[in-house]
Amino acid sequence: MNKISTKLAAYFTLAVFIMEGLLMLYLHDNIIDSRIQEEFQSILSRGNSHRDVLEDRYSKTTLHHIALMESKTETEVVITDKNHHVIISSKKLTDGMSELINDSPESFPREGRVIEANWRDVNYLATVTSFKKDGNEGYVYMFKSASPLRNLISKLNGHFLLAGIMSLIILACIHFLLSKMLTRPLIKMKQATEELSKGNFEVKLPLLGKDELGDLSISIQTLANDLETIQNDRNEFLANISHELRTPLTYIQGYTNVALRSDILEIERKEHLKIIQEESKTLVKLIENLFDLAKIDENNFSIHMETIVSTPFFQKIVSRFTPAFKSQGIHLVLSINDEFSFQADPIRLEQIIMNLLDNSLKYSKASSTTTVTIEQNEADKVVLTIHDQGMGIPPDELPLVFNRLYRVEKSRSRELGGSGLGLAIVKELVEAHGGYISIESEVGNGTSIKIIL
Repeated sequence: MNKISTKLAAYFTLAVFIMEGLLMLYLHDNIIDSRIQEEFQSILSRGNSHRDVLEDRYSKTTLHHIALMESKTETEVVITDKNHHVIISSKKLTDGMSELINDSPESFPREGRVIEANWRDVNYLATVTSFKKDGNEGYVYMFKSASPLRNLISKLNGHFLLAGIMSLIILACIHFLLSKMLTRPLIKMKQATEELSKGNFEVKLPLLGKDELGDLSISIQTLANDLETIQNDRNEFLANISHELRTPLTYIQGYTNVALRSDILEIERKEHLKIIQEESKTLVKLIENLFDLAKIDENNFSIHMETIVSTPFFQKIVSRFTPAFKSQGIHLVLSINDEFSFQADPIRLEQIIMNLLDNSLKYSKASSTTTVTIEQNEADKVVLTIHDQGMGIPPDELPLVFNRLYRVEKSRSRELGGSGLGLAIVKELVEAHGGYISIESEVGNGTSIKIIL
């Protein structure tokens, strides 16, 4: 199985080895060239030194002294006349040395020159320097065996080869360890995503710093937390929906069975049918709300903005609810200071207000007042405030009231008839208008909901 750590190690090692190989090749060639030039310069310098001695004091003694001195070194000297006839040499000439002397040109520069530089194939490196003193003219040939230089370069090649192999091994180990360190977080993230795909959202990833891997780790952790929240909300939502649907259906089934009995009075039968009718309305309302939420979630609903005149629009809605509030002994007041026009979806806005007024009606006491205030702020935005004097909401439950199927008075759900979907729908519709909603409440003193569109 090809792992990313192995691939990274291979790629890094190959890239660095190629770069290092080119650098070592450049260094190798420069060292060898420098060493060869040093050899040639050394031989040429010795030849020039002998030339200076011969030009200063040319004699047989000087010639023998030069030959004797070179016989004790690694170099060999051959002194010839201007016709390349050998005058004296430090050692016996070989055929190759004789051939090189005989094939030499007629003249050379006084500073000397290299006449044999092929250290790879021939046995000797050679230089020649001309001298001239009181009618004595000739050449100083310097020879040095090429074997030591070849052995030196052979050892140097071996050292470079060994260094290259060791570098490759060390690089491979370092890069493998580094790639392991780099890919370990990626492997953990891969395992985390595999757990997420299996439905296990309780994954924990370590903090990896403020780099790209750290950002990726935070993103995956955030995704896991969000998915866990969604899963929990989904399970709770399904459980609540099952309960909400089962309750009215149980009532309908039970009272239907009772109403079908022949031994009950007609007045009792009508009472049971009335309960069945009320529970059916509750069920229909619940299903309608669920359909609304489904459309919102799937973005299948649309907002059709129209120009709305504030006073007649809100008066129409409030007048529709006034009889219901009067029947409960609750005063419903509409407050609009100045008439103005604004853009909104009239159907969705009416749905928002009706849901909020329905809540105020359910949770307010007799002889209390519910006020609907409409105004336009300095930014030309519509500010809708509905304030009632109902039972209020505990502070710790305020952040949850917009959650789906959440109800503050769970024990009184049957009495008040709330499904816990109204405020969730209101929030979605307000945000679809590009607005936002806020709520303030105090237990026993009522609730105030403000919407800004």
